[in-house]
Amino acid sequence: MSIHLSPEIIRLIFVLVATVATHFIVRRVLQHAKIITSRSSNVWDDSLVNAAIKPAPVLIWLSGISFALHLVHLQTGEQLLEFIPVARNIGVVLCIAWFLLKLIRELANNVIAAKIRSGEAIDRTTIDGLSKVSRIGVIIVAVLTVMQTFGFSISGILAFGGMGGIAVGFAAKDLLANFFGGLMIHLDRPFNVGETIRSPEKQIEGRVEHIGWRQTRIRATNMALIYVPNALFTSIVLENPSRMTHRRIREVIGLRYEDLEKMAAIVQDVFTLLQNHPAIDPVVDTEQVTVVAFNEFADSSINFMFQALCKTTNVTEFHAIKQGILLEIS
Repeated sequence: MSIHLSPEIIRLIFVLVATVATHFIVRRVLQHAKIITSRSSNVWDDSLVNAAIKPAPVLIWLSGISFALHLVHLQTGEQLLEFIPVARNIGVVLCIAWFLLKLIRELANNVIAAKIRSGEAIDRTTIDGLSKVSRIGVIIVAVLTVMQTFGFSISGILAFGGMGGIAVGFAAKDLLANFFGGLMIHLDRPFNVGETIRSPEKQIEGRVEHIGWRQTRIRATNMALIYVPNALFTSIVLENPSRMTHRRIREVIGLRYEDLEKMAAIVQDVFTLLQNHPAIDPVVDTEQVTVVAFNEFADSSINFMFQALCKTTNVTEFHAIKQGILLEIS
């Protein structure tokens, strides 16, 4: 018994078989490419392959099924299938956006991993900021393209956005202020993730754990988590101890009034001690920074002060050095 297939059925079967074959070939090629690129130190090839592994098969099946449905539409004239081209175009846009979003994420992760392997310094704040801005750009373009596919006028939308932006700005001024505050943090980089910051006027002090678009998370010295709106950083004075080059020792020591004649010798001895101490930097940028001087007749003592810059910025090492110097002075 012979089976007679119409030309339309044959074309439909051919499209489905071609889709399955293309999916199989592309999947094998991507798997093989992933093995090859894993041996390379280039961050781009790894990122491209990893970003395409999932969107590429979806795009192949989307194209194959939409073409098959188009053939069915030509055969049957079903009105519901008239929307297949629009759905296909939207699907293609979403697949491309999916690929670009994954590519941006993979690139950011691979750049950080490459710098860790090479031992280079990692500017996570800049990488994170560029990644976020790029993802927002991809999403905006994808949304506008989908809206244009549905028949909306992009020029009309942009014009409406210009008029409605004023109303939205008033309604969401705090949100926008925090957004632009986060943008300025990424551009100016007053601090990075992992650095310690301090603002005495706002009683903020701790290590930066995350910089978001609305708020920044800071782990305080008592291990509490502080959530700070980004807009606040545009209006406060911020200190970044993580970027200091030295730590300063500054103390005032009192003597008895009957020891006044010994003051000059003591001041000179302390100055000599600090000048010769291996952990003290006596000159910074050609300027003498070690100071020891008799500076006050107090009510019950005569005081001299000294200040010096310690070469280390590590807190534990600094206090150990300071303790040793005070014991030597005593």
